[in-house]
Amino acid sequence: MSAVTIDSATGCLVIGGAKIFPIGLSEAPAPDGQTRDGRNAWAEVSGAGVNFVRSGLHDWSLAQVDAQIAAERTRMDAAGLHGMYCWPRLGNAGNLPAAAGSTQEQLLIKIANGLKTHAALGAWKGVDEPAWGGVAADGLVRARTKLRTVDTDHPVVITQAPLGTTASLTPYRPAFDITGADIYPVAYPPGQHSDLPNKDISVVGDMTKKMVTVAGGKPVWMTLQIAWSGITPGQQHPEIVPRFPTLLEERLMAYQAIVNGARGLIFFGGQLTQVMRSRDAQLGWNWTFWDLVLRPLLVELTSPSVLPALMAPAAGAVSASASDVQVATRQAGSTLYVIAVRTSGATSRVTLSGLPPRQGGAALAAGQVLFEYAQDPLPPPIKPGSQQFRYVQVSSGSFKDWFGPHDVHVYRFNLA
Repeated sequence: MSAVTIDSATGCLVIGGAKIFPIGLSEAPAPDGQTRDGRNAWAEVSGAGVNFVRSGLHDWSLAQVDAQIAAERTRMDAAGLHGMYCWPRLGNAGNLPAAAGSTQEQLLIKIANGLKTHAALGAWKGVDEPAWGGVAADGLVRARTKLRTVDTDHPVVITQAPLGTTASLTPYRPAFDITGADIYPVAYPPGQHSDLPNKDISVVGDMTKKMVTVAGGKPVWMTLQIAWSGITPGQQHPEIVPRFPTLLEERLMAYQAIVNGARGLIFFGGQLTQVMRSRDAQLGWNWTFWDLVLRPLLVELTSPSVLPALMAPAAGAVSASASDVQVATRQAGSTLYVIAVRTSGATSRVTLSGLPPRQGGAALAAGQVLFEYAQDPLPPPIKPGSQQFRYVQVSSGSFKDWFGPHDVHVYRFNLA
């Protein structure tokens, strides 16, 4: 068993001494599922960077709990085989009544004792969307307190709906170690999933900032859209038209969440077979969306070029000349990262200012734009033979770059 802790400088998880930026699926394909070309489903998703899968049950049964725990451990065995961690639901065991010895409390103790020693246990999932569901914070606080008497080595994560005020969500703070919200802005019409006034896809950033305030210094994981009920037509709502995020939109949502404070990302809705192609529906998971959108994004996020930026602490304060460009600055060792996202549909050339000099005081001359390619000779101090990413020239701590609608650029600067 590896204790799972939270890095105080970044909010990332630390498992077995290694810092982790959680990237999860909710729901994941079946452990023994297959891709469209017959490969193992979990080998495919883990190979692209997924390291967490939501698991567990909504309703645990005291009469069947031993068998349920055994089934969960089998799932965790499969996750561990593929280098992933499970995020099991506590479900009905995550909300305890005031009276001691309740069925829920007995379940919670059994679940914790049955799973806490498994090496693939990453975190516990508390009651889902409790504020929207009318579940008071007190019972969740009691559950976390009781859980701590059995297992002190795994954090509790509570995800809220994208509804309610900061004041209405803050009372849940003692019930979690990590919080966040789900936010699915892509639908016809857009923006109905949230009660925030922003109906643009950039509402993801607004919701992330809100949850950072709610968290009060604790980490935030944001749950982003593959599919959701707002794009799934049926007999009750035949007027609904299925609509999925494009790669550009999914990339914006991911990076905007990160820029605004998310230290983990979960992707929901790959299991909603009613809006899949027939072959995907037969396989039980949306492999078309995976191939076109999610896999390319995760390969980028978990690449050796970008991943260090996601796990690095904040550093400095680079700012943009355009009010609709949000910026996060991170530093890992002698490498400075600047992540910039445009929240509107404008197109313009933007100045980013506030870059520090190189170590020793020399002026910074250039930086790379990750996952944007140009095979021109690279200026110093970028080493010859390195990845041929496009570069920007820096003068007096500033540089200029074009930003299109909902554009994202990730910059890397060598300060050594």
